[in-house]
Amino acid sequence: MANGGRQPGPLKVNRADNEMAWSGIQTFLKLPVCLTPEDLMAGGIDVAIGGAPWDGTATGFTGTHLGPGAIRRGDYITDSPSLGHLDVRVDPLEHLAICDYGDADVLIGNPMGTYANIKSFVSEIIQGGAMPIILGGDHGITWPSATAVADAYGYGKVGIVHFDAHADTAPDMRGALHGHGTPMRRLIESGAVPGRNFVQVGLRGYLPQASVLSWMDEQQMRSHYMAEIRRDGFGQVLERAVDEALDTADHLYISVDVDVADPAYAPGTGTPEPGGLTSAEVMWAVRRLAAEVGMVGMDVVEVSPPYDLGPGITAQFARRCVLEALTGTAMRRIGLTSRDYVDPRSAGIGARGFRASQNGST
Repeated sequence: MANGGRQPGPLKVNRADNEMAWSGIQTFLKLPVCLTPEDLMAGGIDVAIGGAPWDGTATGFTGTHLGPGAIRRGDYITDSPSLGHLDVRVDPLEHLAICDYGDADVLIGNPMGTYANIKSFVSEIIQGGAMPIILGGDHGITWPSATAVADAYGYGKVGIVHFDAHADTAPDMRGALHGHGTPMRRLIESGAVPGRNFVQVGLRGYLPQASVLSWMDEQQMRSHYMAEIRRDGFGQVLERAVDEALDTADHLYISVDVDVADPAYAPGTGTPEPGGLTSAEVMWAVRRLAAEVGMVGMDVVEVSPPYDLGPGITAQFARRCVLEALTGTAMRRIGLTSRDYVDPRSAGIGARGFRASQNGST
């Protein structure tokens, strides 16, 4: 008998049926907790949500180590066994077994040791048969997290769709390799994720410099700037990103830096950049990728609660990105993979049109 004398399996640690989201023990959605790969396997867990509360490499505002906790409690609704998405009429909790896997062990002042712990943490989730969704923390955590996924599925076989205002391909940050502006470069240089397997969306502002842009071109990275989005519309650009994600690799990892959204929608972040996407656009994109392409891992990073506003709107945005990924994963499981699927009732067709669509008629 493992786990300190208890039988392996998920642990229910709260009263999910009659507690508000922000009360009680803060697991994601008040879900059961798993602590070991054996727990995951015993519970038949499909998706495990874990935290990587690391904020040791930022050069902007700090506070992202508080992100996982804020995302877990970042809602005003009552968590319950029902979680139906109104656009697509799919409840991910009906189709997926999901748990909270706690947080990776962070070693203050020790980025190498912390990154090793994050990589091991994500590897444990995969060993337990579950898909990891990791809550950051600064964006540096993508390096160990995506590397663990590449270890499992094969170097060169994992692609990344990276939502961000910044390319995060700097060679170093004031001499440090473990930085929140370097993880994509580290992944490419290590061979874990080749440059052609990167699709970046939302880049804008005044960085990086010309030499870094040239390096990105040499690696054949596919980058979609806000200039392209303004010219052609986000819908068209997302179609291109979906197509590119499908042709780059066998498996998809999604990385969402909340600063891809304009600071009006995500003020609580370390390096805000005006002129970005709306929160609705990002959430729509995440759901579509999860449903239409399918994913094997994800992270949501750079939530800084000390700089958030109101009822934690940035944390809510990050949390909803996770919910969209879960919904898209459930959609894919039940076969709702058509382009930009929306339930006819939510699309305004009405009950008559819905019945006709269900019968296969027009």
